[in-house]
Amino acid sequence: MAPLKVGVLISGRGSNLLALLEACATPGFPATIALVVSNRTDAGGLAHAARFGVPTAVVPHRDHADRESFDRAVSAALEAAGVELVCLAGFMRIFSPWFPTRWADRIINIHPSLLPSFKGMHVQQQAIASGVRVSGATVHFVTNDLDGGPIVAQAAVPVHPDDSVETLSARILKAEHDLYPLVLRWFGERRVRLAAANRVVIDGVAADAAVLWRP
Repeated sequence: MAPLKVGVLISGRGSNLLALLEACATPGFPATIALVVSNRTDAGGLAHAARFGVPTAVVPHRDHADRESFDRAVSAALEAAGVELVCLAGFMRIFSPWFPTRWADRIINIHPSLLPSFKGMHVQQQAIASGVRVSGATVHFVTNDLDGGPIVAQAAVPVHPDDSVETLSARILKAEHDLYPLVLRWFGERRVRLAAANRVVIDGVAADAAVLWRP
């Protein structure tokens, strides 16, 4: 079976992109990154892609009159590269309804909370303010419901009483770097499918294996 062709969308430093690049460089990994797309010319993640010899494209959102025209330009770049699955990795743009519809069931995101709790921005601050004892990261399908698509897998981390936004963010980010490559492997092995009621099934993987605990 040919490796799954993946497109990664970024806006910034690309730490999750780097985790995916390193995983895909492992012999026998069932996915390959065919293209990295950024909406910013100064995104640090572009340098990671170049170091791994992965093609990149910059599609500045300010060059487009509206969200849908930008989304169509990004999609055209992905399709030209033969991308089969889109991974969002710190992509700081909200899509028009057109994009998740075009890539339905073929686009995933990693979010730094245990969804459905703490959607949107500033999620670590939300977690600390709420007093929760556990937070983490979620990989989910992207739909027109912001941070509301079906959940594929999650990684949990403790929230310490003396945590700041910075310390909690760093702990969650380490968990993300474990979780995202694992999920991408499952997609590359064609194990992930949507079942009834927006439930995600990972064939041949125990349900508890889709939850990582990272102290």
